This record gives sequence, structure tokens and C-alpha cells, in this order.
Amino acid sequence: MKQVIFDTDIGIDDAMAMLILHYAPTVNMIAITTCFGNASLANTTRNALFVKEQFGISAPVYAGANESMGEPLGEGFPDFVHGKNGLGDIPIIEPTIQAEAIPAAQAIVEMVTKQPGEISIVAVGRMTNIADALILCPELPSLVKELIVMGGVFGFREHQGNVSPVAEANIAGDPTAADVVFTSGMPTTIVGLDVTHEIIMDTDYLELLRSTAGRAGQLIYDTNQFYFAFHERINGSATCPIHDSTAVAYLIRPDLFTTKQGPVRVATKGVALGQTILGQEPNGYATDAWNGLPACNVCYEVNAKEVLTLFVETLSAGDKG
Repeated sequence: MKQVIFDTDIGIDDAMAMLILHYAPTVNMIAITTCFGNASLANTTRNALFVKEQFGISAPVYAGANESMGEPLGEGFPDFVHGKNGLGDIPIIEPTIQAEAIPAAQAIVEMVTKQPGEISIVAVGRMTNIADALILCPELPSLVKELIVMGGVFGFREHQGNVSPVAEANIAGDPTAADVVFTSGMPTTIVGLDVTHEIIMDTDYLELLRSTAGRAGQLIYDTNQFYFAFHERINGSATCPIHDSTAVAYLIRPDLFTTKQGPVRVATKGVALGQTILGQEPNGYATDAWNGLPACNVCYEVNAKEVLTLFVETLSAGDKG
């Protein structure tokens, strides 16, 4: 049973990832930590509490970072993607529960320190909470079992960024924090657009979730109406990639992915702000920017069909009440 902290800027795709974690039989979600990103910190925390309460999730919620550590790419929140409330503007019942008193970074440090080598972190938003935890506890890389990040893009199969030609939104939202995390030595796997753009949800798949996955399927269906409309406007097709849940798929079934290893740096300024760059031959470059740095695992291939099946099976086995 994997002990998991879910670090999230909970929007539409994050909610689906959270529900998969909740229902996965091999996962025990022990905490949910929130940050700004798809919406404000107030909204992402409210969204986490809403999903927690509606689905009887036991994991406590800890609110975290409300601004970036360094220069971000762009300003404001992507309400044109996730809606003003972050969940596709569906009606949200105001939660009757509250977030815990201590901040997310402190909670991460306390939990990992109490269970060294046992906790996996699945991070699907900005890296700010994880970077803040590293400041509080420089020994964190030796205490975390694994960190699985949904973020970045490396250009495999000609995939490009979604907020610039070379940058993905989660990393570009706080490039400085991401560079701190990726160079820290924490055992890190990066699940970027190179694989998430291979896992496509269409209207038939959304209907399948709605018909087989009970209340979870209905929430995913309802929130994704806004998300699908956004993607149809920009792509001309009623389909969308499945981003955050793909990081959860790696947690549960890493055998469905192929990775490359090497140090990863993030551009923290200039025209390439937010770009994730894998250095596979760090000692052969004219720059020493990758020299002596620990390696990350970077996903570059995925069995998309099996991942889609995994999502349906996990969600369909959940609560039908």
C-alpha cells in the first residue's frame, strides 16, 4: 500500500486525479496539500475540501503557497480553462469542513520525517510547496520515497509547451521552485506533456465514465464540460489530454511508462522561461549547468490504451452511492 501526499492546485483535471487516488486499492492518500495555480489558493483549497467532503475522503487538507517563489510566466489564473471557481463553474456546495491549521510545507516535512522512506508525493501543480518544504528541511530528498510530478515538456515526439513553445503551465507558474526541486536529489519522476498529450479523452470516454463510475464519473463529466469547450475552441475537436491523472497512473502502474534519466534544469528567466531541459550528457557540454547534479526520471513513452483502461477500472470500482 503506497502512502501518498497529493500536492495540487485543484482544478478540473486535478479533481479526477484526486478521485483516482481515493479509489485506487493500492493507495492510501494521507494528505492533500494545496497551492495557487489553476485558481487562487482560496479556491483550490475550497475545491479540495469540497471533493473531500462529497466523497468521504479521510485525508486532511493543508493550504500552502499563494504566490510563486520566483518569476512566473504570465499573470492571473487560467479561468478560461478551469472556470472562475476552478471546477468548470459547476455549482459547489460550500464545505462545512476547514483546512488544517499548519501550512502545507510544514505538514509535508512533519509527515515525511515521521515515516522516512515510506511516503510518495504526487505533485500536479506548481512546485512551490515542495520547494518551501526543502527550505524547511534540506534533508527531505533522503526522506521521501519518491516524487512524481505532472509538469514540463521535453520535445519527445515533437510535443510542445502549452503556455509557450517550450514551457508547460505547472512549471512555468514557478520555474524557480521547479529548478530547486529537480536539482535537490529527491527521487523524482517527471510526467510531462510528452506523455499526457498521448492520453486523450473524448466524449465517448467521458460518457463511459459517467455511466460506469457513479458519483465520481458524474463529477468528472460535469466539470469537464467547461474543459472540453475550451479545448474545442482551440483545437476544433471535442477531446482533451488527461494531464494530472497520468501522474497518478505512473504511481500505480510505472510499468506502463518508459523513462530516460538525467539531470533536469528549468529556465528561470528569458524567452525560454519555464522550459524543462534534460541533460543526458552533462559532462560533454560547454556549460557546467548540469554537471554533478542528480538525475531525474523523465517519461517519454506511455501505453495510452492501458492507462485509459486503468482510469475506468479504478473509478468504476469506487462508490456508486
